[in-house]
Amino acid sequence: MSDTSGTVKKDAVEPTTAPLAEDPTAAAGAATVVDPRLLVREEGYKGYITEFKRKIKGGELGSLPVVAGLIVIGIIFQSQNSRFLSADNLSNISYYLSATGMLAIGLVFVLLLGEIDLSVGSVSGLASTLFAVFVVNHGMNGWLALVLTIITGIGIGALHGFFFARIGVPAFVVTLAGFLGWNGLMLWLLGSSGTINIPDEGPVHLLGQGSFFMDQSIAGAYILAALGVGSLLYGSLVEQRRRKAAGVPFRPTSEIGLRVGLLAVAAFVTAYVLNSSAGVSNSLVIFLASLVIVDFVLRRTPYGRKVFAVGGGIEAARRAGINVSMIRITVFAISGGFAAVGGMFFAGQTQSATLNAGGGNTLMLAIAAAVIGGTSLFGGRGTVWSALLGMLVIQSIQTGLDLLNMNTSIQYMITGGVLLGAVVIDSVSRKSQKASGRG
Repeated sequence: MSDTSGTVKKDAVEPTTAPLAEDPTAAAGAATVVDPRLLVREEGYKGYITEFKRKIKGGELGSLPVVAGLIVIGIIFQSQNSRFLSADNLSNISYYLSATGMLAIGLVFVLLLGEIDLSVGSVSGLASTLFAVFVVNHGMNGWLALVLTIITGIGIGALHGFFFARIGVPAFVVTLAGFLGWNGLMLWLLGSSGTINIPDEGPVHLLGQGSFFMDQSIAGAYILAALGVGSLLYGSLVEQRRRKAAGVPFRPTSEIGLRVGLLAVAAFVTAYVLNSSAGVSNSLVIFLASLVIVDFVLRRTPYGRKVFAVGGGIEAARRAGINVSMIRITVFAISGGFAAVGGMFFAGQTQSATLNAGGGNTLMLAIAAAVIGGTSLFGGRGTVWSALLGMLVIQSIQTGLDLLNMNTSIQYMITGGVLLGAVVIDSVSRKSQKASGRG
């Protein structure tokens, strides 16, 4: 028995030790992990093409469906009405997308957590009404009124976040209550007249139809385009130098040149088109500046990484030491703040606060813009540029149908179909990524 027992023990040990004795370098080779980004960049543009094909097969479509959709929209409406791609019509699209686009920026933060904020439309309407009451009824300085209005929006969002994060009330219920309650407060403040006209001065004048970049002799649009291109070039080179010094994969100079070149073409063509009409509106400049700043916050700061972490998995984020409640509250506060700013954009467009402010389909269009632009309803995936891409799609559809004298009901049905298509693409994309082991 003792011999048998000894034999068994020997057999049990040998399978685990023999391979190490035969090839001591096997473990070292197996432990070597190469960053896939390094391999891609070492192969040059061929590597990027291979990586692009892999992402498409894996369901990582990115902004491709939106860009393809914009091209199709442009071809269809231009074939039906030659004015669709005219400078005047493109200028109108760029102007009117900004207000709802500001709401969509805030919603991107909430959607990254896999939640929803149904109150942004009412908060934007309340913001324009509060501004009108401060300025018209109480004679307050317009800029001070603007600051107080935005702070109020942030506070409202933080209140929603508190009930959601601390009390445990579902975000859908909290923000639905806010949708009703803040709309009621707006109606009460407007009173029986239902409208408060706002003087065309201060913030309202800034966000109105005018522009500091209209004068073609100054060519403000070209200056803005040059600033945007220069900023990308400078930031890319700084990042390249920093990553090279740290010994991690970095973008080659040729790729940086290609990216900057493509942006330069797009920026200066856009500047030329808008200069051919009314120039670049102030609201569009502020909207684009907001996108750049918020994109930096989400991609380059610890806070932004925490937002993505919470959206990707609450329990994992909590185990990593992230204050989940704080992230949730601040995200809803950001949503409320951008809703207030969007309300000021609406006030600048109409120079008034009305019963219709923030109402109608404003909420649905803001949500649709974020989702159509590529932000996932399931959380953890998306960029703030979704707000711009989604609003370009929605505003292009609305403007194109207006040119064709289509009924509003047709606009709603088409926009609804586009939204459904975006969600379907998102769902299929997630399934494809899971099937390929990347979900």
